[in-house]
Amino acid sequence: MIELVDWGVPLGCEVSDAAALVVAELVGNAVTHGRVQGRDFELRMVLVHRVLRIEVSDARRDRRPVLREHESRAEGGYGLRIVEALAAGWGVHDRVVGKTVWAELTVGD
Repeated sequence: MIELVDWGVPLGCEVSDAAALVVAELVGNAVTHGRVQGRDFELRMVLVHRVLRIEVSDARRDRRPVLREHESRAEGGYGLRIVEALAAGWGVHDRVVGKTVWAELTVGD
């Protein structure tokens, strides 16, 4: 995540730590749920007007992310709750092939 350092967001600060968790979750979901043989996922990050936008695209439009309700014995499936807790907003939009899941973090005061 060297881009963050280049953009003036130091490693180990609250925003860079949150960005690392969001990237890990969205990429993990793309690999686990969005995989199509012969196609990769795409990670894109942009910083505009103190908003860091993280986008992860994959080839499976039919498998959309779902924010799960809490189940006391479930061992997984709560990653989007982490994204929702850390991000100012998140969502999904369709592409010609697949979808993009995005999350935005506020940088600075």
